[in-house]
Amino acid sequence: MAEFVIRMADERGKVSELIQSAASAEELRGRFIQNGFHVYSVKPRGIAASLARKKVGLEPFLIFNQQFLTLIRAGLPILGSLEMMAKNQKNAAFASQLENIAARVRTGESLSAAFEAQGGFPVIYTTTLLAGERSGNLNEVLERYVSFQRISLTLRKKLVASLIYPTLLITMVIALLIFLITFVVPRFAMLYDQMGGNLPTVTRMLLDLGKGMQHYFFYGLGTLILVVYLFLRYTRTQAGAERIDSIRIGMPIFGLIWLKYQVALFSRTLSTLLSGGLPLVPSLETAARSISSRRIAQSVFDAVVTVREGKSLAESLTEAKVFPLLSTEMMFVGEQTGALPAMLNSVAEFYEEDVQNALTAALALIEPVILIVMGVAVVIILMALYLPIFSIGSAAQMAH
Repeated sequence: MAEFVIRMADERGKVSELIQSAASAEELRGRFIQNGFHVYSVKPRGIAASLARKKVGLEPFLIFNQQFLTLIRAGLPILGSLEMMAKNQKNAAFASQLENIAARVRTGESLSAAFEAQGGFPVIYTTTLLAGERSGNLNEVLERYVSFQRISLTLRKKLVASLIYPTLLITMVIALLIFLITFVVPRFAMLYDQMGGNLPTVTRMLLDLGKGMQHYFFYGLGTLILVVYLFLRYTRTQAGAERIDSIRIGMPIFGLIWLKYQVALFSRTLSTLLSGGLPLVPSLETAARSISSRRIAQSVFDAVVTVREGKSLAESLTEAKVFPLLSTEMMFVGEQTGALPAMLNSVAEFYEEDVQNALTAALALIEPVILIVMGVAVVIILMALYLPIFSIGSAAQMAH
């Protein structure tokens, strides 16, 4: 008997995590499903679990799934495909995971359970595999997931690429200001100490700042690193993650962009799961766990309760007052016409395009603002440094 960590939800949507003993992950999963629980994951406990939790990068995982799908389509058995992929995998950790998956499949364990036991794969992926196994159409379900993964990766790359230039610009501005204050300003401080006399208030303040940064720079750097570390630790707690998510959604301009991005991700995930043949309630629970926003995820879990009571998905999400009205209206039309997966895809496409356009426009405004702030800061520093020299020059002319 081995120990497993099982994460599940009851009929009200309350999520809990327990440590249970069982002969296999599949046996433990079946036991709780029979008792009316929705099981999210079953992972081995202990050292094996820590080794298994190594996550595979999005791009290598996409390439693996494309190749895996090609082999299955060509008629190669699942076990043979896994063994071949494990041998040709350059990533040692991923190859080890694939070998473990192949060994589990060889002993009769299902493909979805074998992937889930590794602990490092997205919950939507293992759920998609499970839907494909139950429907007997693994090829089509896997193809839909590959399409979903490709679109998600493309969107993420576009968003990251659009943020590179502003991030580089902000870094350069900060580096320039630190250089001026810690290197240039102290040189002027030595000059004015030798000259003596009264200095303007702005100049004295800047010189004091430069001396302070020069003497306490490493203390300040250490404090900054400690604050960042504590902040990251806080964000990993339940209360911290919820607080950060609330701040993120409440931000002007970028809060709405973040909300729309999460709605697009949720809609595409739910569409993929429903197209794979998974029922609505398990699909909702899985989609909620696949998004980063705690507020949106909680609103979906709340909607699960009302959906179980017989209300429509659109009505349940509208009551949560988190989703944009347009998205719930489109879902309502999809439910009425019996084409909810297709309509969810349309919701995702609409908000993905909206996010890209809004982010491009926002960054187009932010870039000149950063340049203006940098220019103003540099002008103030230079004026504060050269003001005493101008005063001395004026005094010398008046003396003559």
